[in-house]
Amino acid sequence: MTTAGDTSPEPSTEPTTPGPGSAELRDLADVAAVEVITAAAVHLLSAAAIKCGLSEDTAEIRGTDLTDLDEARKLITALAGLITAAAPEIGNQHARSLRDGLRSLQLAFREASPFPDAPGEGPGERWTGAVS
Repeated sequence: MTTAGDTSPEPSTEPTTPGPGSAELRDLADVAAVEVITAAAVHLLSAAAIKCGLSEDTAEIRGTDLTDLDEARKLITALAGLITAAAPEIGNQHARSLRDGLRSLQLAFREASPFPDAPGEGPGERWTGAVS
């Protein structure tokens, strides 16, 4: 917001995209697709773990206070879709560890839920099958 005497533009809240020839674009071009896919999966894993209440307690907040199972469901479902779609491209070595993390999240979600989903109906189970 500008004041009466202030003529400076407001800072943009729009995300920026690297321009042609920028260092960020060249750096991104050097990253293998497997690394980009794996990094995206790790971000989804981390966010879902926090939303399942699995983050550590700090002096300011308890990890369980960050629980949001509706958000966790969305993140886990997106992660399951990504892993399922990317597995043939990223290879078994990478996919196996991501599947293990996904399965752990699905089980943690079921444990945190006051009303667990029926087998095969939990987050991401459309792509992974029932988790037990």
